[in-house]
Amino acid sequence: MSNEKKKFFSHATLETNVGILMICTLIVISMAGLVQIVPLFFQHSTTTATEGVTPYDPLSLIGRDIYIREGCVGCHSQQIRMLESEVRRYGPYSLAGESVYDHPFLWGSKRTGPDLSRVGERYTDEWHRIHLRNPRDVVRESNMPAYSWLQHNSVEGENVQKRMEVLRTLHGNLPTYSDEEIAKAPEALKGKTEEDALIAYLQRLGVQGRAAAEAAVAKGGY
Repeated sequence: MSNEKKKFFSHATLETNVGILMICTLIVISMAGLVQIVPLFFQHSTTTATEGVTPYDPLSLIGRDIYIREGCVGCHSQQIRMLESEVRRYGPYSLAGESVYDHPFLWGSKRTGPDLSRVGERYTDEWHRIHLRNPRDVVRESNMPAYSWLQHNSVEGENVQKRMEVLRTLHGNLPTYSDEEIAKAPEALKGKTEEDALIAYLQRLGVQGRAAAEAAVAKGGY
């Protein structure tokens, strides 16, 4: 048995050489990842906007940046999975085409607070104002921090036009902002606060693609 020649590449070689094992593991994981991810760049349902979904309006666009700045994505996901329990609690499961205008995506992976994929128009603007200024006033057990200062910060000086120009490039072949819309964008920010912008963003979440998502859920049998 001891006189048998060992093959250069065998399980024994991998198990006794940590460096080779790590390299081979990385190669396998990379290939598997590419096989899974690359086709999504060419799949119609992931590269085309869901029916009814349009680019963010100027105020909502600023609100989204505030949402990112304040770390909201760390506690709230924006992706309803295809599980009956999630559909019953949050609404129709998320479709890839609903997020084509999101750069970056804000799907998230943690739910210290509820998922916000379908929070748009679920509550009034006034409810959101109270909730942002002191969450305990509307949800007694909430551990969400207050964001009362947002009501005092104006967004008039934000360079929304530059944001829209960059996004127009990133949108590629998707319907996007016109020159006229970009030129008029600053007008939408006049007299508005960061609180107004964040509420505008929250009120938009999940609204435009809801009809298509409901149809997809019905077809799936939920």
